[in-house]
Amino acid sequence: MDTNQIMKADILDLIFEGKNKDYGAYELRKTYNRRVMIAIGGMAIACLLFFLSQVLANDNDEDKNKIIVQDVQLEDIKKAEEKKPEPPPPPPPPKPEPPKVEITKFTPPKIVKDEEVKEPPPPVEKLEETKIGTINQEGKKDEGFVAPPVEEKGTGVVEAPKKVEEDYDKVFTKVEKEAKFPGGPDGWRKYLERNLNANVAADDGAPMGNYTVKVQFIVDKEGSISNVQAIEVPKACPSCGPEAVKVIKKGPKWEPAVQNGRNVIYQAIQYVTFQVAEQ
Repeated sequence: MDTNQIMKADILDLIFEGKNKDYGAYELRKTYNRRVMIAIGGMAIACLLFFLSQVLANDNDEDKNKIIVQDVQLEDIKKAEEKKPEPPPPPPPPKPEPPKVEITKFTPPKIVKDEEVKEPPPPVEKLEETKIGTINQEGKKDEGFVAPPVEEKGTGVVEAPKKVEEDYDKVFTKVEKEAKFPGGPDGWRKYLERNLNANVAADDGAPMGNYTVKVQFIVDKEGSISNVQAIEVPKACPSCGPEAVKVIKKGPKWEPAVQNGRNVIYQAIQYVTFQVAEQ
């Protein structure tokens, strides 16, 4: 291509110089702008048609949705008569009063002089035909009606409740003053230390520790001891129970228990402890 042709030639001609222009690529590029304009124009026409259809559709909807206002004359409606309040029910008839029974006032007899008699007692015949009360009342003869009760006046004397006599010969477990060993707790401790075999628990092979026996016995009204029993004995020291019972049985008399100022029979509980010390 000479110089004059180059100045007048299209860019496509320069690109496809010496190439096969019938292949298709040349034709596509040459008609590209025209095809773009046709596509844009077609799209614009389609959008315009869609817009016009929407406008027309809205006009039809407005015609359909118009509110029709008409004057309506309501018929005259008579107001329902207000219901009159119902009158309250009549009150129940009063209960008939019970028939009055003839009552004759009874005057207790009292011996006085004739001139001092203010109200003589009624004759016996009248008392048999009428009810007896504290007032005189006219009415029907007694035909099974219940007459008012005769008012009774108290004597004004209030009896004290009878005191239940307590049995002082029974065995007491709770008293005002418990039975105790002569000399008190110190005397009791010294008596046990002098008379108990301290090696009983060790002889039974019990390990080091304390072993307590619970002993129950009776102290009578004179302080004598009886019915001595070991009711709790340690398993590790079976000989501790008999030893405690033996010592309490041979002991001196105790001071008896007291209830309401009287000596009574008392069931006492004592604990005796045996100790195995480290050798």
